[in-house]
Order: sequence, then structure tokens, then C-alpha cells
Amino acid sequence: MFKKVLASVGIGAAKVDTILETEHLHPGQKFQAKIHIQGGNVAQDITGLQLALVTKVKVEGDEGSYFINHIIDKWRLAEHFTIAPGEQRVIPFEARLHSETPITELPTAVNQTHVWIDTGLDIDLAVDPSDRDFLHIYPNDAVNTCLQAMEKLGFALVKADVEKGFLKASSFHSVSGCYQELEFRPRARSMFGIQEVELSFVPEAHQTHVLVELDRAFRQDGYVDLTIEHDHVNLSQICDQLERLFA
Repeated sequence: MFKKVLASVGIGAAKVDTILETEHLHPGQKFQAKIHIQGGNVAQDITGLQLALVTKVKVEGDEGSYFINHIIDKWRLAEHFTIAPGEQRVIPFEARLHSETPITELPTAVNQTHVWIDTGLDIDLAVDPSDRDFLHIYPNDAVNTCLQAMEKLGFALVKADVEKGFLKASSFHSVSGCYQELEFRPRARSMFGIQEVELSFVPEAHQTHVLVELDRAFRQDGYVDLTIEHDHVNLSQICDQLERLFA
């Protein structure tokens, strides 16, 4: 009886560790992992094993902005099972990252984008053991070429973060409940009179949508958008498209 009480408050509880095949991924990419479960000092009933894809999102409050965790996607791996004292169990796992997973690997000193996978055991009456694995998320070819185009047009990436909410344009919308904003500023006086540009991407299987927010001097912010087909990614063409949007 005493041992059961100890387990119920998390003493001698089972431990979980997720081992990813690689932490370097692209949005929408498949990934593999192995979940290692180590039994504690007593047998425990595990009512579920879950993985969650998580990021930090910025929200606005009465006293300013602050960050909270936001679940982009989650997976349930197992239903009910019992882990014996000292037992070691390995569960293989494969899934696909959400296509709107924010990009963490960006050429800016002010990068507030963090993405990770949380692993947790649902244990009856217990403090849930958990494991956190941070991911390195790289841009796809369309996004990477768009970043190169902004550089070529004289804009520097100065900040990246993730906002809570949804994007909506005439021909596309986001679904993950969060969106990344990449903030650019002109390296010199812009011929378009632009003070700031914010880009947000909504990747899909065969195309990537781009929502562009323009901050011009003495004018209200404006929104324009374009779509980049994945089989027609061309730096010169994207430069031309952005120039037309900025004009």
C-alpha cells in the first residue's frame, strides 16, 4: 500500500525519453523516433502516451505582449498498458510535421522562434513524467528563395517570432492556430517608401503562400500576397513578383 501511495505522487514513477532519428527537419517532413519507457520502483498503469508538436506564440494582453506555449499538432501512440517495476519498453513512432511548423533556422540575431516535441505519459493519479526535444526547422526551397529575394532587393531580416491566430487571404488561409512573422527593414532608403515588410508563409504540399504586410511612410499598413509553386521556384521571378507588390 505504501508503495502505491509513493507512485501516486510521482515518487518512483516511470520515466519516458523520446529519441529522434534527427532533430533537423523541414515543415511537412516525415520523422521517426523511438520512445523509451523505463519502469519505476512499482508497477504503474499507463493510460496513454502522447507526443505534441509545440511552439511559443506571442499574445497581446492588457499589460503588453507575452509568450505562451501553443500545440500545433499532437499524436496519441498507445492506449492502456502496465509498466512493471524496472521494465524497459521501446515504442517506434513515425509521423509528419505539420506543414505550418515555424522555421527556427533563420539568418537573424533576434529569433524568438522555438519548436519542440513534448512527450508525456498519462499515469492514473500520478505526476506525469515528460520529455522535451527541441527541433531545428529549416525553410523549404520556396521560402528560402523568397528570403534570398528580399536580400537581393535590399531588405535585411531583423526579427522572427510566432503569433497566435490565423492568416486569411483571398485564396488561402492558415489552420494551425499560429503563424510566423519575419520582419524585414530596408538597408538603405527604400525606393518604394517602405519602412518595414513582414512576411508570413503558409506552405502546402505543392505550393507555398506568402502574406506580405507593408508598412509605408505616411500610409496605413497594407496586405498583399503571392503564391510560389514548388516546381517553379525561381529567384529572378520571385524578385520580380515582390517588386511589383512593393510598387
